[in-house]
Amino acid sequence: MSLFIASLLVTLAVQIQASLVVFTPPILAPVAQGDVGVNAASVGLVTALIYLSSVPSALFSGVLISRLGAIRVSQLCVLFASLGIALMSTGDVLIIALGALVVGLGYGAVTPSSSTVLADQAPNNMRSLIFSIKQSGVPIGGAIAGALVPYLMYRFGWRQTSIIISLIGLAVILFAQLIQKKVDRPSLNALHEAQKLSLLEPLRLVFAHSKLRELAISSFAFSGMQMSLASYLVVMLTERALLTVSVAGSALSIAMIAGIFGRLFWGGLTDYGVSPRSVLGFLGLLMGVSAGAMCFVHASFPITFIYIFSFFFGASAVGWNGVYLAEVARIAPMGQAGTATGASLAMTYSGVVLLPTLFWLIHSVTESYVWGFLALGVVTVWRGVLFFRPIEPK
Repeated sequence: MSLFIASLLVTLAVQIQASLVVFTPPILAPVAQGDVGVNAASVGLVTALIYLSSVPSALFSGVLISRLGAIRVSQLCVLFASLGIALMSTGDVLIIALGALVVGLGYGAVTPSSSTVLADQAPNNMRSLIFSIKQSGVPIGGAIAGALVPYLMYRFGWRQTSIIISLIGLAVILFAQLIQKKVDRPSLNALHEAQKLSLLEPLRLVFAHSKLRELAISSFAFSGMQMSLASYLVVMLTERALLTVSVAGSALSIAMIAGIFGRLFWGGLTDYGVSPRSVLGFLGLLMGVSAGAMCFVHASFPITFIYIFSFFFGASAVGWNGVYLAEVARIAPMGQAGTATGASLAMTYSGVVLLPTLFWLIHSVTESYVWGFLALGVVTVWRGVLFFRPIEPK
């Protein structure tokens, strides 16, 4: 096996495991809520805490990658994610919150470290495809979570399921060790280089450029919808449609599988000449309409239609990321694609923190998931419509 293929498999495994950990708490919530002592909708706060600590982790990941190497950092990411999900098995609210923060410290650096590995090895004529394959690890992890976690819960219990998911992470760490020494080239000058960095300058770059600003703000809305889908779909279907966790988890798996195909399909459309702005605009509209359609679900609603709604919801709310990141890199000023991408991702993660929290607040006031999905759907439709408006680059 070539080093490149091995590196692709390792980075994909790391991405899948990190995603599996992030998507596990929303599936555990309907069963765990009795032991924890809070309602299942509070799982949105767990998601918010994960991404809250992901922001500084992502910002400082470059220093760690330069000092330790990208594979070693990837291993640390999986270790932190695994430790965090294991802490959640205690059932104590404060320790669960701590576990979420620990998961985020690992999750934030996953994409920078895996991208660093592939940037050095991917052939130029296959770079977009390779990165799309690697990024598909996010919805793959979500799909696995939707299928595996309900089975493990009913077989062993929700606490034991958390431990099993963490042990899978240890296997990924050992797998990554096979190529660690061959890939990593740490730099002792990283700390000196890091001292020159300004965390505000990337944000100034993005907000001074009209199209970059538009993409960053839209990613705030789209990522919030994506994580609200992941956080609330299962609990909504178990409470509103009276489905079992296993059936509701299968709907989440369908959404994530649709996201996998969506990332490749929407990216292919842009490669073949369709405007990225048109694709992103359409996806904003589609995820808003899909969120609204889920509000029609009730106890006697046909499961086939739930699966269809979940498919289109996932294809849009999970499938937009590749087109977005490619467009940021394309329109960024010469030599500043990395800086623009990093600042844009800061806005993306902020949406993941704030909008699921807003969803939880809406649920707390209305005791309904309908209003939360409708509110976020209005925001994504608004951002989608703006992509069809002509805009002059600054």
